[in-house]
Amino acid sequence: LQTWIWTKMVICSAYSGESMQVVKREFGLYRIRIDCDDDLWTLARLCVKGRSIGMLGERRDQTTAGQEGGRAKAAERKKMWIKLAIESSEFQTFSDNLRVHGIIEEAQFDIGSHHTHIVEIRDEIELTSQQEFPKVDHDLIAQACSNSGKAKVVIIVVESDEAIMYEITGRGVREVSTWTMRGGGKYTGAKLSEGVSKSFFEKISKEANDSIPEGTPIVICGPGHAREKLAPLINGPKKLVATSMGGRGAANEVISEGLAGDILSEHAVVQETALLEEAWTRISTDGPVAYGQEMIVKALEEGAIETLLITAELVREENWESIVSALDDIGAKLVQCSTDHDAGEQLVGMGGAVALLRFKV
Repeated sequence: LQTWIWTKMVICSAYSGESMQVVKREFGLYRIRIDCDDDLWTLARLCVKGRSIGMLGERRDQTTAGQEGGRAKAAERKKMWIKLAIESSEFQTFSDNLRVHGIIEEAQFDIGSHHTHIVEIRDEIELTSQQEFPKVDHDLIAQACSNSGKAKVVIIVVESDEAIMYEITGRGVREVSTWTMRGGGKYTGAKLSEGVSKSFFEKISKEANDSIPEGTPIVICGPGHAREKLAPLINGPKKLVATSMGGRGAANEVISEGLAGDILSEHAVVQETALLEEAWTRISTDGPVAYGQEMIVKALEEGAIETLLITAELVREENWESIVSALDDIGAKLVQCSTDHDAGEQLVGMGGAVALLRFKV
């Protein structure tokens, strides 16, 4: 038998239970409760240099260190409210924490020292700015409050000798598990015997069922009939979908063509992918579309922009501020895109922004 290779990464909880909560809102201030990892993605876009973040944290009180009974006494860790002037932040989509680095502005001691806040789900933070937050930030927070808490979805792409499991959240797609009978390369041996095939699918189902949280919606897809063999062995709510290809291409096909129906329809990643696919189609057919800052500005001046698709990072750069702020004047829609899925990566390759137009310019 070929060696079965399986890489397992346990999927996070399928449901967050709640959405991001704005606990307090004032000029230049948001107090926010984080309720799922999509909320961490949103906060990462807002934690930029020049702003401050406050939350409960711990620091060692060096005044409590010293000698005790002839032995060195370690400084006590004290829990307190710590406010940082943000220097930088680190976040990877699908991780369960956001690291924000900065200089302590407010605390019981160590003012002026470096500190790192580790923001996790269920934490409450206070984000402040000397100026009022721009509309793009208000919009992103509003979207997080309405969209977070959506169920994560699992897509399993099945072929006769390989299965790949993907996790879909509101902001990204990642491969979490692979089962294969192909050894070091593509499987080219004789037709799999019924016994070997059955054993292979039983292994997939056992390990998938162990790692997928109860109640998670599951899409089982792929070319051929292998998905129909696997489906009865997979627990939980599921939908079978035929695709024209296997591998990651099959997962993208499910997302971009809406093949999963209502299961994924409200996820931002699906809506973004559909709009970006429309943009690529218009580019290939010389349709009403603009890309590149100069071309987008021209379309804006002529009132031609219907929807501007731009990465959530680029939209916050100074040279895009005037363009974004002028969209309301012509009734255009702004979509802040994640780059943690294939269509988002393509957008980066196109310069980070593309506009769907009402007419050609």
